[in-house]
This record gives sequence, structure tokens and C-alpha cells, in this order.
Amino acid sequence: MITKQDKNKVRKKRHARVRSKLSGTEMRPRLNVYRSNQNIYAQLIDDENGVTLASASTLDKELNLKSAGNVDGAKEVGALIAKRASEKGYKSVVFDRGGYLYHGRIKALAEAARENGLEF
Repeated sequence: MITKQDKNKVRKKRHARVRSKLSGTEMRPRLNVYRSNQNIYAQLIDDENGVTLASASTLDKELNLKSAGNVDGAKEVGALIAKRASEKGYKSVVFDRGGYLYHGRIKALAEAARENGLEF
């Protein structure tokens, strides 16, 4: 039986492997996604300067979500991060799925971000 701890260990190993080949720049920041059981978080990161340029999560007051740990919450976060990125002048990003499979909440966030103007 695979425990939750083992799953996260495998995810972190996968994420480290992907991150060795992927980084954000000032012109094309990295869209990082973190998923917990109850929330989902997204950040635009400039790895060259080590700066977070914009962030969004299901905990943001302006979203006013009843249930945050589902696909609908992820879509809202994707739309919000795309809006905040375009306000700061970023149109193109590098998508970092954080070692998670491109399915469910991660996919919903990515597709919502694309629909709202981000390119990756």
C-alpha cells in the first residue's frame, strides 16, 4: 500500500527533476502551482532575481469561495493569476506543475489561465 508520505516523496523527486530543466526569467516568469488537500496556490516567479511577481490562491478574499479544494476553485485561481499577470504586463509564462500529474485541479488551473490570456 502506498502511503501519502511516499506519494509526496515521489512528487518532490519528479518536481526536482523537472525544475533542473525549467526556470523563469524576467520576460517569461515561471507559473508555479502548489496543491494541498484544501487549497491550491499559484505564483509567478522570476528565478533570475528570486522574486515572486504575482500570486493567487483559493484563500484570496476576492474569490469568496465556498469550497476551495475542488476543480471550480482551481479554475477561479487560474483566472485570477492570469488577470494579475496581465495587469503587470506578463503574457507568456513557463508552466511548472510542481511534480503533480496534469489532471484534475492542475489541468483546470492551467486551462483557466490560458483562457484568460496567459500563453504557455
